[in-house]
Amino acid sequence: MNYPDSVHFLYALGNEIKTAKLGLDRIRTVMEALGSPQDRLRFVHVAGTNGKGSTCAMMESALRAGGRTGLFTSPHLAAPTERIRVDGRPVGEDRFTAAFDRVHQAVEALLAAGTLELHTSYFETITAMAFTIFAEEQVDMVVLEVGLGGRLDATNVVHPELCVITPVDFDHEAFLGKSLEAIAWEKAGILKGGVPAVFSRQRPEAEKALNRRADELSIPVARTDTWAVCDLEMDARGSRFLLSGERDLHIHCPLAGEHQVENASTAAVALTRLGVSDSAIEAGIARTRWPGRLERISERPEIILDGAHNPAGARALAAYIDRFYAGRRVRLIYGAMRDKAVAEIGGILFPRAEQVIVTAPQQSRAMSPETLREISEHPNLQVTRTLREALALVADAPAEDVVFVTGSLFLVAEARELLGVYAGD
Repeated sequence: MNYPDSVHFLYALGNEIKTAKLGLDRIRTVMEALGSPQDRLRFVHVAGTNGKGSTCAMMESALRAGGRTGLFTSPHLAAPTERIRVDGRPVGEDRFTAAFDRVHQAVEALLAAGTLELHTSYFETITAMAFTIFAEEQVDMVVLEVGLGGRLDATNVVHPELCVITPVDFDHEAFLGKSLEAIAWEKAGILKGGVPAVFSRQRPEAEKALNRRADELSIPVARTDTWAVCDLEMDARGSRFLLSGERDLHIHCPLAGEHQVENASTAAVALTRLGVSDSAIEAGIARTRWPGRLERISERPEIILDGAHNPAGARALAAYIDRFYAGRRVRLIYGAMRDKAVAEIGGILFPRAEQVIVTAPQQSRAMSPETLREISEHPNLQVTRTLREALALVADAPAEDVVFVTGSLFLVAEARELLGVYAGD
């Protein structure tokens, strides 16, 4: 297949959340047929609800100083090649297609032999592709982000050198459970005997579940709450602080938002466990880029994109607005998928805006703007069918205003394209 055909086939497998096939038997069978390339790799395995991608990006940036790196994250913004990065750069289309062909052929052979009953899902397929590419590239370390949950996620066929769990919160309850403790237990499924772990600061219910699993496995756990954040300086574009614990690390985090202080702390503590030098940790975190998360793409007026797609993300965005834009007129463009807690998210974000425009990303699972209007309360709420129309409504905003485009990462990706920002940055 060529690249467009491979991408079309992946999308034809169905939405990766809606058609998720939680369980490891299928992916294990496929990886064995491919020669188990994951067994030739070293991994840091990262689970959590929010902050996984940012934490992974910071860790990979620092690890790059010591050798070749692989980075596997999801979802992507514009192109699935973004999910598989070698030495910080998305793989090329030809390489992506070659890996797809190899995995697809292996799956078809297993189907023909009756070893598999169903084709691997979108996420299972691209996970197998990533392992194949990283092994071929002979990377020194892979930073591997969990897709959904942890225990039964397709990435959980690896034996990592370190497990990291970022803050656990509510999301995907239909798959992971209705309580924080149940969700955390699923995330804790990546923990393995003999493999040390790093835990971010957690809500009490989540912490209880994570600690219980760690105790069962008798594994050493480093916790960010045993390190102190000192001399914190924050502005709308990032933070600087001294992270003091077993040693002192001078952290400059270029990712905006108070929540990124915890993500940077988690990345730094994890990197110490991997034996990375202080200078590489500090330089690596300082040069991190992670598009679509409090990403400023225009100055006058300010336009900021943020994929706040669940309540925890909305609370982080609300804290950012309160801290840095309390005296400014805020205009909010919001769109979401149907499976999200939009009433709760709207209740958090909409009161902070003078103008709210509800719209929909160009996705089949998007919630209609009309539905959003029915369940939302705001005295100045407008509806547009498309993001392009929503952006037109704020095109003449005064230079002192700030526009946030938020909700679904699909909406953020669409905004980057419409506003001329390269999604692979």
